Amino acid sequence: MKKIIGGFFCACCLLLSDMGLRADAAEGAPGELYATAAVLMDADSGRVLYGKNEEAVMAMASTTKIMTCILVLENASPDDTLTVSAYAASMPKVKLYIQKGEQYTVRDLLHSLMLESHNDTAVALAEYIGKQQLPEQLREKDTAEYTAEESKAAVAAFAALMNRKAAELGCEDTWFITPNGLDATETLRLADGSTVQKEHCTTARELAGILAYCIRQSPKRQEFLDITRTPSYGFSANGRSFSCTNHNAFLTMMDGALTGKTGFTNKAGYCYVGALERDGRTFVVALLACGWPNNKGYKWTDTRKLMQYGIDNYFYRSFSDQGVAFDESRLKPIPVQNGRTDLLNAIAYTDVVISGRTEGQNGGPGQGEAAAEEGGGGLDGLLLRPDEKIQVRYSMKDSLTAPVEAGSVVGKVEYMVDGILYKQESIVTEDAVEAIDLRWCAEQIWRRFLCSG
Repeated sequence: MKKIIGGFFCACCLLLSDMGLRADAAEGAPGELYATAAVLMDADSGRVLYGKNEEAVMAMASTTKIMTCILVLENASPDDTLTVSAYAASMPKVKLYIQKGEQYTVRDLLHSLMLESHNDTAVALAEYIGKQQLPEQLREKDTAEYTAEESKAAVAAFAALMNRKAAELGCEDTWFITPNGLDATETLRLADGSTVQKEHCTTARELAGILAYCIRQSPKRQEFLDITRTPSYGFSANGRSFSCTNHNAFLTMMDGALTGKTGFTNKAGYCYVGALERDGRTFVVALLACGWPNNKGYKWTDTRKLMQYGIDNYFYRSFSDQGVAFDESRLKPIPVQNGRTDLLNAIAYTDVVISGRTEGQNGGPGQGEAAAEEGGGGLDGLLLRPDEKIQVRYSMKDSLTAPVEAGSVVGKVEYMVDGILYKQESIVTEDAVEAIDLRWCAEQIWRRFLCSG
């Protein structure tokens, strides 16, 4: 048998499971787009279904606020009350016109942030979370009494949390400096004393991935959706009344529209990231540099075009489907060297099974690529075009040496599309096999020869 990586031996190098996948070929790309960079993503798997300059590093304007919103939700209660600093109040338009010393609930300012895209509320929220990362003296200090430098330190601490979360999500080309998306550049000093200049930026692919996290993986995903889908929101505070209207026009453009966030700066142009759910499929679109004034509507044209392309061409395909899932009956017992048997000089074997499968089940649901990498389940399926294939391959050790414990991992089954691993199952031993030793040999001789005489 052929040896492959990790000391495993190929029992079956590659199976192409394409039953039901070869229908009429999907139509071509969605056509010309206005956006300089664009992505259509499967929110559940993170798989890019269509990309245009999706890895280009660019400014993203107020689409930044999806990260600000989810981090605030994950680190504070909506009922918390915060105090406004002079620095937060000084932010440029678009703004709520909060004033130094005023107090607001996190809930009210999150609606201001996501519905109206107010820049001052973004900084007030960032300061509230970020100050908890500062030295005790500044944590205890009233935010209304912060100097501009102290406020900037709190915002920088919040930006560090944004960058940490981005790194956790695998965003290697995203860098946050501001919580509101205003264009910014900073110089960082590295450990070796050198410096590097960083800009506030992301890619279309990574921006789509951040929104997918917000609506699918975050423990606060429902709260995020509740806020960003609210048509209008009113509240009163500090003797004033406020009214916020949701400017995400996409929410009423297509059936199943879930959420989204617009953005614009002179550098970034018009930007948008949004999600749609239909027939159990969830799509995310991210657009960067989608026109400049007076072309504000380009982003809606591109969004509808990409979403419709996804709806028309991508359908859910489960790894557990008959004809796709690896047939467990193909697995053969593995010989165990130095293993105990009922007969002297016989070869010991252990049966193997696929971990986690129940009787009659060809495949099981999992929790994403991370689980697959750890030998867990992985995704249960993907959105695929009718002409796309799922590749299934398995590898397994050709022999073992006793002692062998039941449940020992001896192989794996991988489900791949276009060379990317989306699900992995572990092949494990079903039986324990003890090792032969002198005592066992003496017992066998006594029982089989001496006792029989």
